[in-house]
Amino acid sequence: MTDWRAVLSGFAVIVVLGLLGAVVPGIGQLIAGLVGGFVAGYLAGGGLGRGLWHGLLAGAFGGLLVGIALFLLFTVVGVALGPMEGVLGGLLGAGALAVALAVALLAAVDSAIGGAIGGLVG
Repeated sequence: MTDWRAVLSGFAVIVVLGLLGAVVPGIGQLIAGLVGGFVAGYLAGGGLGRGLWHGLLAGAFGGLLVGIALFLLFTVVGVALGPMEGVLGGLLGAGALAVALAVALLAAVDSAIGGAIGGLVG
């Protein structure tokens, strides 16, 4: 079962360290993902697989939120413009959501690695 407290704690660490690490693009986000994933895996405990899962969720959580927000934005703007634009906005929103989901999972790989290490330690 997923420990959402661990996932949200890891996500919070990723956000804080990501903002602080914005001074060093790339490296700052990589370290933020590793440390946040480690925190999620450590808090979840239970070994390699459980830590990896929780780290992956912590790392992907932000990307998922952005994807959902883009989907809603495109759909609402499309509906506000008219019925045909609503369909087009919905399609654009669904495409943005699919891309955001794929990017979120790819970007969460470093968090999953950190989570696996945290799961082994915790």
